[in-house]
Amino acid sequence: MSPEVKVIVITGYGTNCETEMAHGCRVAGAEHVDIVHMSELLYGERKLDDYHLLCLPGGFLDGDDLGAGQAGAHRFKHAAVKGSGEKVQEQLGRFIKAGKLVLGVCNGFQMMVKTGILPGLGGRYDRRDVSLTHNDSSRFEDRWVALTVNEKSPCVFTRGLKQLYFPVRHGEGKLVARDQTVLDRIQAEELVALRYADLQTGEPTMRYPDNPNGSPDGIAGLCDPTGRLFGLMPHPEAFLHRTNHPRWTREELPEEGQGVALLRNGIDFIRTELL
Repeated sequence: MSPEVKVIVITGYGTNCETEMAHGCRVAGAEHVDIVHMSELLYGERKLDDYHLLCLPGGFLDGDDLGAGQAGAHRFKHAAVKGSGEKVQEQLGRFIKAGKLVLGVCNGFQMMVKTGILPGLGGRYDRRDVSLTHNDSSRFEDRWVALTVNEKSPCVFTRGLKQLYFPVRHGEGKLVARDQTVLDRIQAEELVALRYADLQTGEPTMRYPDNPNGSPDGIAGLCDPTGRLFGLMPHPEAFLHRTNHPRWTREELPEEGQGVALLRNGIDFIRTELL
């Protein structure tokens, strides 16, 4: 029997997209998918070491009361695992060092930048170089957006993809960098994997509402230099079947939603490179 691709989907404290994410990973070919409450990691009942792909799905993590993803990031960094004193961040460090994959969506993306594992400049996964802040519209945005894929990006999840159409659901999705040097380096190293695009032309845009939050350079998703860590604000797990599409009754669409292709890229990479 061939080895199984094992996926852990973290839930709890307001996360509400874990079921869709887990289903998407199964449809994309993962043989073993566990939805795990964060408290199970903190009590030592589960360990990241036992998995190949860590998914941090979206929701309203901790009510976004301290800033979107901020409390969740501190839980990763500072909460100790019962009985060992080890921080979950230490498990995450081993996970990354082993060349495994991390996918963060919406709140999950926010956690990734606020723990410092993205963008991972210079191989540093403990330094906060970028963050995500309030949308320029000053309101919660819930809409479908066009996305263009940067084919030069090393991102594992976007390989072979060109144009995507996913929904966004966030109030804090505008990417900000510590300084212009950081942003210039992110762009020079092609770490911008996805950009918001003009719905008509498919070109990257800063124009609202095609760019729903005002992120510079239309940044919708970032990866690290290895391409194995990927965070994005739009929700791929919300488009797994044609009936998820807002115009499914009016357009001829493939049965499989575009989110499956993105997840399958990650699953296939694990199967060919890690097992």
